Order: sequence, then C-alpha cells, then structure tokens
Amino acid sequence: MPELYLIAGLGNPGRQYALTRHNAGFLALDRLAARWRADWSQERKFKAQLARAGHQGRQVLLCKPETFMNASGEAIGPLLDYYQVPLERFVVIVDDADLPLGEIRLRPQGGTAGHHGLESILQHLGTQDFGRLRLGIGRGPGAAREITDYVLSRFGAAEAEWLEKVLLRACDQIECWLNDGIFKAMSLFNGTVAEVQQ
Repeated sequence: MPELYLIAGLGNPGRQYALTRHNAGFLALDRLAARWRADWSQERKFKAQLARAGHQGRQVLLCKPETFMNASGEAIGPLLDYYQVPLERFVVIVDDADLPLGEIRLRPQGGTAGHHGLESILQHLGTQDFGRLRLGIGRGPGAAREITDYVLSRFGAAEAEWLEKVLLRACDQIECWLNDGIFKAMSLFNGTVAEVQQ
C-alpha cells in the first residue's frame, strides 16, 4: 500500500469567506484538487472536506477543515491520528500577513507568528515540527497590527490575477515536496512570484 501524504489548507468555510485573503490555503488546495482531478467530499467525522488523489505513485489526502480557522487542529489532529500519517508527510498551507503578496515560503517547522490556525494545529499535535507553506497576503495600507478586517477582505482585481500565479507556483512547490522532499522544494520555489504586468 502506498504511503499516504496529508496536505491541509486553512481557511473559513462558507460562501462569504470563499475569496478572502484568509482563505489562501483553501484556494491553493482547490487548485491542487483541480490539477489532480480529485473530487471533494464532506467528511463530518473529521469536520472537514477531503479529496483523495494520486500523484506519481503516491497517495495524497487533501483536507480543508470546516471548523473555522481558529479551530483547525480539531480536524487535522484526528485525521493525522486516524491515518497514521507521520509529520514528515504532512504539510499545511496558510496565509501570512507578515509576507508581502506574491511571496511564498515553505519551512519544515517553526512558530506560529500569531496565526490562529497554526496555533490550533500546534496545540493539538503538541509540536511545531510540521511543514508549513506560507502564502504572503501582506498587511494592507498602514501595516497596522490589527488586521482582522483586512484578512477577511477579498483580493482586488489586479491582486486576484497575481494571486493565480502565486497559487500555481505553490502547487508546483507542493509537487516538488512530494517528489523530491522539502529542502529541494524550498531551494527551488521559496521567494517572490513576479507581479502580473498590467
């Protein structure tokens, strides 16, 4: 039986949040599912939407928690336990307001930088030794510390066009992680995706 990999993307469920900055993780997973022709199903047992896919002989489980961002660990923790997925075969994709829009950064471990979704996962797993792919969303005008309204706002038209390039690069990086490991994926893809020229 092929080894199972788990890729989780974080966001908030519901149509009103669908295209917001805080849902960048969901958006990346939607692109991966489309690329791999994987269909989403509601899995109430795990409080998540799941999609199963194969990639070059590897079995991959995609997860979008339905718990809302701040309780993401309630879905991901039990899922990792149930399928006995080791942490080196798990990565989570999240938005990051401390990175500018267009920058992506994969790391094998690290802190939460105040991201409530990552905090919830860390709390449930009891360790920060899991991969995370951060998608920069910036902080908006003024770069204020209180950014709730900003992260729950939608991408502008020009930003959305740029975001598509970012999401495609993130998908390429995830495939590299699956094929060649996290350090190769970091060296080849971490950095800034060129802005779309108007």
